Amino acid sequence: MGIFKKFGIADVGVAVYILAAFVFLIVPIPSGLLDVCLAINMSIAFVVLFNTMFAKEVLDMSFFPTVLLFTTIFRISLNVSSTRLILTTGQPGNVVETFGQYVGGGDLVIGAIVFIILILIQFMVINKGSERVSEVTARFTLDAMPGKQMAIDADLNTGAITDEEAKARRQKIQDESSFFGSMDGAVKYVKGDATAGLIITFVNLIGGILMGVTRGNMSITDALSRYAILTIGDGLCSQIPSLLISLATGILVTKGSKEADFGSVLVSQLFGVSKPLYFVGAVLTFLGIVTPLNTILFIGLGMVFIVAGRFMAQSLEEAKVEEAVSEEEATAEEIRKPENVVSLLNVDPIELEFGYGIIPLADVNQGGDLLDRVVMIRRQIALELGTVVPIIRLRDNIQLNPNQYIIKIKGIQVSEGEILFDHYMAMNPGYVEEEITGIPTFEPSFHLPAIWITESQRERAESLGYTVVDPPSIIATHLTEIIRSYISELLTRQDVQNLINNVKDSNPSLIDELTPKLLGLGEIQKVLQNLLKEGISIRDLLTIFETLADHAVVTRDTDVLTEYVRQSLKRAISAKYFSPNEQTSVVTLDPNIEQEIMNSVKQTEQGAYLTLDPQRTKAIMDSVEKEIAKLENLGKNPIVITSPIVRMYFKKLTEDYFKDLIVVSYNEIDANVELQSVGMVTA
Repeated sequence: MGIFKKFGIADVGVAVYILAAFVFLIVPIPSGLLDVCLAINMSIAFVVLFNTMFAKEVLDMSFFPTVLLFTTIFRISLNVSSTRLILTTGQPGNVVETFGQYVGGGDLVIGAIVFIILILIQFMVINKGSERVSEVTARFTLDAMPGKQMAIDADLNTGAITDEEAKARRQKIQDESSFFGSMDGAVKYVKGDATAGLIITFVNLIGGILMGVTRGNMSITDALSRYAILTIGDGLCSQIPSLLISLATGILVTKGSKEADFGSVLVSQLFGVSKPLYFVGAVLTFLGIVTPLNTILFIGLGMVFIVAGRFMAQSLEEAKVEEAVSEEEATAEEIRKPENVVSLLNVDPIELEFGYGIIPLADVNQGGDLLDRVVMIRRQIALELGTVVPIIRLRDNIQLNPNQYIIKIKGIQVSEGEILFDHYMAMNPGYVEEEITGIPTFEPSFHLPAIWITESQRERAESLGYTVVDPPSIIATHLTEIIRSYISELLTRQDVQNLINNVKDSNPSLIDELTPKLLGLGEIQKVLQNLLKEGISIRDLLTIFETLADHAVVTRDTDVLTEYVRQSLKRAISAKYFSPNEQTSVVTLDPNIEQEIMNSVKQTEQGAYLTLDPQRTKAIMDSVEKEIAKLENLGKNPIVITSPIVRMYFKKLTEDYFKDLIVVSYNEIDANVELQSVGMVTA
């Protein structure tokens, strides 16, 4: 293959092959060249046939539809050339004459019968079957694509395959769909070729008789004897390669997408079981003894099948013994060889472990859709926050309670929950007047009070205003919230590098300016982690990187750079926290408190930290708690507005006390946002 690619021989050869076909349609060729081309045509037909027989899978012959088209055109051009020679000179060459005299038996009737039989076999058996199989295979392959894609996603999420293997399997599915779609149409080439051959042969016969009578001064009998034999020979020359190509088509489409050696599998399936061979041998022996059939032939053939059956039985017994010995040796070798502990050191970023009672939710065969929901979670987070969530491993754990599940981040359990498989969780949104009975519990994501209800209670609970959730949705929501909480920790340097590479494809000058000249990979990672930690999307990487490039020449403090980036993303921040058409209730920060916080900031090489007195910290936190309680009583999000310079320090001060507190600076608020202060943090 290397030499073909190096010198372009393959491309030139294909071009010459197609060009020759068109030349032969127009330009008369001598009988000697026609003999060569007919031999080449038959050789190519055998090459195609044996390649399809020994191809392990259909994609090994992915260009077969194109091959069908090329061989059909070439074969028709030779048919036209031979017809021209028959009608003009009556000397079409050795190959045509040999096929007419030898294969056709040198007799018009015999040759015609053989020709008609070949046509019937091709039309009614091979072409008809191949066409139907192609249609059905193409339809079913296309219909099965979504299921196959979901199976790949499921295997990917469970860790059964890698990203590269998943990509390869997806590509294979697409290639198979394209192949069978093309084959559905390409089979028509073969059918049309057979039809064209039949018509050309009929025209040749009529034309030869007319040429012999009118131009050659022959009698009708002599003309029929001369030209009919040549016509039959010409028809056989074209139809035998056509039959081989049709057979190759049938073999390929009936193989489907199975990966196997054609010959070995076929023989093993037919003759791999001893019992059918015994029966066949017994039947043949019986026919040889009881009926007038050739006794020696049938009894001999029967004994051959019986001996073959006995041989296969012994082979199967020996294979079983060898397999058992091999398994024992493999087990012993596995025990003897040193334990590979390196694989045990790997830690999965995200794991979902569940008891055996939850397995049906993850089992596709039992109607579970948890794997599909996990795929959707990854897509949702990617769209929402602009980062790729690592592979989520799903495992069953018999050590857990049957209905319990736990969520691990980097091998450490961070949350857990418990569900009732055949129940629904009903939550009171606050305005339900009539309560229903159920098993009290807490919603695992937000720790809201809820009750477990049965399927029969579901409709009534929904009519009363309850929010009713099924078990898979509970787990999916819980997992989503955990991922949102820890997504900043899950962002690795390699993830950042992949994001940089994506931007570099469209903005190479920006990336060349930013890294590694101004900021290192780790510093960019810290900025992105700071944004994700507060729930700010990093999808707009172009704006983020341009802001970093603008300000990194002044400072490399990642906290300060984060504040600059947040100000550049103010439209996104405003859209996230503030409604455009209504006033948003917020809490402000006393300027004296802001000044006190700034005076307590100490700068070090490792970054800035606060030296605020613990009593003053407690007083400020008490005031924050009091003020945000006003917002919660109004049903509003707890938002504190500060000056830009103090925002990040106030966020650091409060993040350990108020996890969900939103701290926004004035420079991060869009101009069209209307704010209403309901209180001020003082101490």
